[in-house]
Amino acid sequence: MTTTYHNLIDGEMVSTSATMEVLNPATEKVIGLVPSCGAEELDRAVAAARKAFKTWSKTPIDDRRKVIQAMSGAIKENADELFRLLTSEQGKPHDQAKGEIYGAAGMVAAQSTLSLEDEVNEDSDTRLSRTRRVPVGVVGGIVPWNFPVMMAMQKIAPAMLSGCTIVLKPSPFTPLATLRIAELIKDIVPAGVVNIITGEDTLGPLITEHEGIDKITFTGSTATGKKIMEGASKDLKRITLELGGNDASIVLPDADVEKVAEQLFWSSFSNAGQVCIAAKRVYIHEDIYDELSAAIAEVAKGVTVGDGSQQGTGVGPIQNKKQFERVCELIQDAKDNGYKFLSGGDVDPSGTGYFVPLTILDNPPEDARIVAEEQFGPVMPLMKFSTDDEVIERANNSEYGLAGAVWTKDTDKGVAIAEQLETGTVWINEYMHLSPFAPFGGHKQSGFGAEYGTEGLLEFTYPQVITVKKDAAV
Repeated sequence: MTTTYHNLIDGEMVSTSATMEVLNPATEKVIGLVPSCGAEELDRAVAAARKAFKTWSKTPIDDRRKVIQAMSGAIKENADELFRLLTSEQGKPHDQAKGEIYGAAGMVAAQSTLSLEDEVNEDSDTRLSRTRRVPVGVVGGIVPWNFPVMMAMQKIAPAMLSGCTIVLKPSPFTPLATLRIAELIKDIVPAGVVNIITGEDTLGPLITEHEGIDKITFTGSTATGKKIMEGASKDLKRITLELGGNDASIVLPDADVEKVAEQLFWSSFSNAGQVCIAAKRVYIHEDIYDELSAAIAEVAKGVTVGDGSQQGTGVGPIQNKKQFERVCELIQDAKDNGYKFLSGGDVDPSGTGYFVPLTILDNPPEDARIVAEEQFGPVMPLMKFSTDDEVIERANNSEYGLAGAVWTKDTDKGVAIAEQLETGTVWINEYMHLSPFAPFGGHKQSGFGAEYGTEGLLEFTYPQVITVKKDAAV
C-alpha cells in the first residue's frame, strides 16, 4: 500500500486534492504520494509564516535555541525510521543515509549554539554606536534531491535561530523523509514558524517571486540559481545560493598511494557522485599516475553498485531518470571520442533502476565534456600533470569555484597550493568535511553567500546601527 504524506502549514498537517508520485530510484516503483501545491497553498503558508514572525522574531534567542534543540532530538530519536525512508526515496546505501540523518540532527544541535552579538562601533565621550542583527523576515527555502534532509535542516535551523520564519520546498523527487520530520516537529515548533510544502518545479518560481517572502536560500544547479536570482531581483529579495561545482583534487608526487587510493575513490563516488563537493576532476602527478590510477581502479572492483537497502551495497542508483540520462550521455560522449576507461563505461538504460557502473576514465583531455562539465554521477576522470603551476592553472580553469583538495605529505606545500585555488573550501589530505561552525560557500558561478557558522547565520539578518549622541541638548 502506497503511503500518502501531508504538508506542514501553520502547525497542521494538510493535504491537497492533487498529488505527486514519489519513486524509489532502485526499483522505479511508487513509494509515496505527496501534495502538489500551487499558489493557493503557498499563499496560506506565507501568511502563516508572516503571522508567526511577529511573535517568533521577538522570542528570546535562548528560547529559540531550546525549540531547535528539541527538533534535533526528535530527528535523532526517529533516526532508524528516517534513514530507511531516505534510502527508499534517494537511493543512497543505508550507512550513508544513516550518516545524513544523524549528521542533520547533530548539525541542528550545533548551530543552535551560535550567537548574534551586538557589535560596538564607537563608545566615545560624545557618542555610543552599536550594530545589532535583526531577522530578515520570511524565508523561502528550496532544497535539492541529493541530501534532502541535511539541506532542509541547514536552512531551517539558522533561519529559526535568527528569528526568521520559513516556507520550505523539498525536491519533488525526495520529499518523504522531510515530510515525516514535519510530522515529528509540528508540536515542537510554534505554528507557522516552519512550513513545508511540496510541489512540481513550477512551485519554485512562485516562491522566488512571492511578495510575502523576504529572502531565498537555494541549493542546486547554477542554471536554476541564475533564474532564482532573476526572480528575486524584482523586489530585491536577499538570496543565498549554493550552486554547482566541478571540484578538483590535486595529488602531489609524495602522496602515499596505498593510503590515498580508497579516500580518493570515495571522494568521487560517495552518494553515487551526487555531491556538489565531490572530486569531479582528479589531477595526479605523472610520477605516481600509473600506480595510483591502477590502485583506484582496484578499489572500484570491490565496491557493489545496487539497491541501497540491500546489505553490501556501496554505491546506490542515480536519484532520478533525468540525471541518469545526463550521466549516460556524458559517458557515451567519452566513448564516442575514444577516451580510455579503467573501469565501467557500459550502461544498460533498459534495466530496472537508475544504475550506472563505477566509471573511471584514464587521462581524458582537458576539453572533454566529462572534465569540463559537472557530471554529478559515479564517473571519475583521472588526469596527469607535471608541475605545480600547471595543475593550479588547470584546476582554476573552470566557471565553478566551490571546493577542492590537495593530497601530500608536505602539508605546508599543500596549504601553499590551496591558497592559490579559486574555491570557497580547500581540504588538505581529506575530503567533504564540513563544520557547522565554519562558513561554506562558493566562488565564481558556484554561488554566493554562506551557509554554516556565524557567517551563515548572519545571512538571515539585516544589520541595524543605533547611534546615541551623549549629552545632547533636547
